[in-house]
Amino acid sequence: MLIDSVPITPAVYVRDLGIYLDRDLSMRTHVQRTVSRCFAALRQLGQIRHSVPAATFQTLVVALVHSRLDYGNSVHVGIPVYLMRRLQSVLHAAARLIFHLRRSDRISDALVCLHWLRVPERIEFKIAVLPYKVLFGAAPRYLGPLNRTADMADRRPPRSSATNLLVVPPYRLSSVGSRAFPVAAA
Repeated sequence: MLIDSVPITPAVYVRDLGIYLDRDLSMRTHVQRTVSRCFAALRQLGQIRHSVPAATFQTLVVALVHSRLDYGNSVHVGIPVYLMRRLQSVLHAAARLIFHLRRSDRISDALVCLHWLRVPERIEFKIAVLPYKVLFGAAPRYLGPLNRTADMADRRPPRSSATNLLVVPPYRLSSVGSRAFPVAAA
C-alpha cells in the first residue's frame, strides 16, 4: 500500500495497553506472550521455593503469575479452545509448583484447595463483573450504556423486568462481533 508514494506495510501485531492484537484479532500473540512470561516467572519462583515459607510462596505466585494471567483477560472472550488450554496450563503449573506435584498427579484437587477458578470461568467472571459495574455506575463511561430489557420502550415490560437482563445488540461478523463487549456482556 502506498501513501504519498511511501510504501506502508501492515504490522503482524500491535501492542496497546499491554495487550497484543493480531491483525485478525485471534489473540494468538497475546496468549503466547502471556504464557511465556508466566512460565518465566514460575521458573524464577521455583528457584526460591525452598527459601520462602509456603504461605508467602503462594502469595508470590498469585501476585506474579495471576496478575499477568488476569491482566486484560476480558479480551479472551471467544478465543479458540487451544489458546484457552495454553492459558490453563499456566494455572496448572503454578498449582504444581505450590504443592510440589508431578505432571502425572491430579491437578483438580489442588485448584479446588487453592480456590482458583479455571481460565474460562475467570474470563466469564470478569465479563460478568463489568456489566454489573456499568449498570450501577462504577465503570468507565466508555463501556456503557447497556440496554436492559426492562428499559425497552417499544414493548410491554416482560415478566423479567425486575431482573437486570440485557438486550443483545445485533452484529454482523460472528467471528469478531460476538466478542464485542455489549454482546459478550449481555
